[in-house]
Amino acid sequence: MNTQQDIDYQRIAHAIAYINEHFKDQPSLNDIAASVNLSPFHFQRLFTNWAGVSPKKFMQYISIEHAKNILKNKQSTLMDAAHETGLSGTGRLHDLFVSIQSMTPGEFKNGGSNLTINYAFANSPFGKLIVASTSKGVCQLLFAEDEEKALHDLTAKFPNASYHQNVDKFQQDALFIFQQDWSKLNTIKLHLSGTAFQLKVWESLLTIPTGTLTTYGSLATNIGNAKASRAVGTAIGNNPVSFLIPCHRVIQASGHLGGFRWGTDRKSAMIGWEAAQTDNE
Repeated sequence: MNTQQDIDYQRIAHAIAYINEHFKDQPSLNDIAASVNLSPFHFQRLFTNWAGVSPKKFMQYISIEHAKNILKNKQSTLMDAAHETGLSGTGRLHDLFVSIQSMTPGEFKNGGSNLTINYAFANSPFGKLIVASTSKGVCQLLFAEDEEKALHDLTAKFPNASYHQNVDKFQQDALFIFQQDWSKLNTIKLHLSGTAFQLKVWESLLTIPTGTLTTYGSLATNIGNAKASRAVGTAIGNNPVSFLIPCHRVIQASGHLGGFRWGTDRKSAMIGWEAAQTDNE
């Protein structure tokens, strides 16, 4: 059963899809509102509550030209941010530190027979999530339109683990990322399974500051393998922790968004939402 937040996000997602298709024509508020069958007044209020900025301002954030400008002015983003995560300044993400602890080969090979995994479903500005954690940190955070399928996929990954539907502190710390008040953010700990290359890519993604973008090629160069753009893209596609490991901040060198596991409209929404939050700061 969809919550009101899910319904609101679906409307926002449809509006973002419309903006992505028509942004070069700079559609009016009336045009965008009509695309989701809402009055301009209701749509303006709904959208502003969700993004923190007006639809017109948000349209600027997610346009392809905006993406190109970000890349043009931030060519050294990854190198400059090698020792940063998030933003600096009062009330921002300067206190946030996401650490990754890799699962041992044995933990993964035996299907998680020694793991106890807590899981829960939660709402976010971008739709419903399933979040799961071990005794060492969050092991999965994925968008979940279908709760039954999401749980099935989780248990299939670790078939021998013990599962409990329970919200723990690891999950709570992770979910604070979606609040516009980032002052409550604590260190977020992740416990992930992946190849050495995948873990290297995911750790590099963590150095991209909130509100900025980079390219697949730049990311490959940053991990010391400039010719591995395609492999980097594959590793990004296998990211088990959405948003916290910010694969949505990677776009094509042309300025186009590129693919995204959970849809390009959601990717656009994340990029615009983060840009709006940092602009408000």
